[in-house]
This record gives sequence, structure tokens and C-alpha cells, in this order.
Amino acid sequence: MKRLYNKFDKKLMPTLPRVLFEGRIITILTAGEAEKAVDYLLKADILGFDTETRPVFKKGMRHKVALLQVSTHDTCFLFRLNRIGLCPAIIRLLEATDVPKIGLSWHDDVLSLHKRGEFEAKGFTDLQNIMKELGIVDMSLAKLYANIFGERISKREQLSNWEADVLSEKQKRYAATDAWACIRLYEEYLRLKETNDYQLVIVPEPENDETAKP
Repeated sequence: MKRLYNKFDKKLMPTLPRVLFEGRIITILTAGEAEKAVDYLLKADILGFDTETRPVFKKGMRHKVALLQVSTHDTCFLFRLNRIGLCPAIIRLLEATDVPKIGLSWHDDVLSLHKRGEFEAKGFTDLQNIMKELGIVDMSLAKLYANIFGERISKREQLSNWEADVLSEKQKRYAATDAWACIRLYEEYLRLKETNDYQLVIVPEPENDETAKP
């Protein structure tokens, strides 16, 4: 029986083995490439989604979402939105309803994507909504994955430059891992709901050590 925690202790994260997406990663740089990629993706049985945005280090600055990563079980496409924008093929993918599409905190990603163009997001399941049914309240991707699989997703590349002329291999692997992890989490959620093969451990709240004032 799998043991889950309503809250996962982040101090345990460094002790866990690291997980990385090991499949194909294909970078999309043109609208034509996007059309072919979307045709391929819409034939899959499930898709994981995530986005990346160039970090801001100055107050008042904002960047538009730079990357949309979409993964199957074994292939991840990285759509470089800072190059191709929200082209018709990507809008077609975001509005498709014939394949399950899984994200995490997807509402926030949709808001960011809307700054690049108009579309109606359809067919998405947000892990933050369904994981509550298992009693889990820690909803970051890294904590969810550690809680459910006992493995660590490194966030080291999160604050790297996602608008760089060429993405590094580490950036590509990081981005692909996040999208692929959404698929794994969703499929394990379905398994646990069907089998009830888990025990939820409620982590006690830390005590307040402050000395009562007279």
C-alpha cells in the first residue's frame, strides 16, 4: 500500500533520487513545424502540458510566456512561443477536446498564454483540482511528484533564460520533465482512485514555540 502525506516535508527532497524525462525532445521554431507537431500530438492517448517564462529580476518588468511544452509518454515538443507566437496550430491544440490534456496550476498558464493571443482552453484537467480528492494539500509539481513517487524533480533550471537564442540541453530536459510528469501523476491518481491502494498520513502542524507574554 502506498503511503501519501497531506503535506510533504521539503527537507526530504534532496535525499530522493532525481527523475528526468528520457524520451525524445523536439524543439519547434516555425509555424510549419508547429502544424506537423500538433498533428502528431492529437493522435496521442494523453498529453501533459506546462509553460516557461523568462524570469524577471527588476521591479515592474514582465515577460510573455516563452515556451509551451507538450509531452506524450515518450516524446515532448517544445514550442518556442517567443519565436512563433500563438500560431493557428497551437490554438488548435489548446482548443482540441479529443485527447485528455493534463496540467498543473493550468489556470495560471492559460492567463499567461492569453497575453499572446485569444483562444478557448478546452479538454484540460488540472492536477491541483483532482489531487485534493486524495487528501493532498501541497500542490507544487515537485512536492506532488516526491509525495506520490518518492522521486525528485530538480527545479534548478526554472530561473534560466527561456528566451535564449538556443536552449541548453539542461533547459530542454527540465521543461520536458515537467510536462511528462503531469501525465505520470494523472495516471497514478486514476490508479489510486480505482484501487484505493494508499494510506493518507496527516502531518501534524508545527507547534508555536513562542513564549506566552504576561
